[in-house]
Amino acid sequence: QVQLVESGGGLVQPGGSLRLSCAASGRTFSTYTMGWFRQAPGKEREFVAAVRWSGVRMDYADSVKGRFTISRDNAKNTVYLQMNSLKPEDTAVYYCAADSTRYGTSSSLYAYWGQGTQVTVSS
Repeated sequence: QVQLVESGGGLVQPGGSLRLSCAASGRTFSTYTMGWFRQAPGKEREFVAAVRWSGVRMDYADSVKGRFTISRDNAKNTVYLQMNSLKPEDTAVYYCAADSTRYGTSSSLYAYWGQGTQVTVSS
């Protein structure tokens, strides 16, 4: 069982930056695939970024490529999402997700989810 707790959300102006953190419980964090998803009001949850357990492979949604960076610190049981050049359309609740064996961009591949953190991009 893995518990995930996100933090770092908030209100930021367009063009600004935020760094989200996701702290995971469990001694096997280093073997888990980690992902970030987001859900805007009235829209379905969508993939943002994912990183394999080794940190070698990372994938991003086209809408965030070049602006967002996913990283992980296995010693701290934490995964991060650095978000730069934020746009109003990035406004959403951001969720951290984990899975012990699978990797991909579909939310159905992830067994564990955090409670979400709100990101609002507005002037």
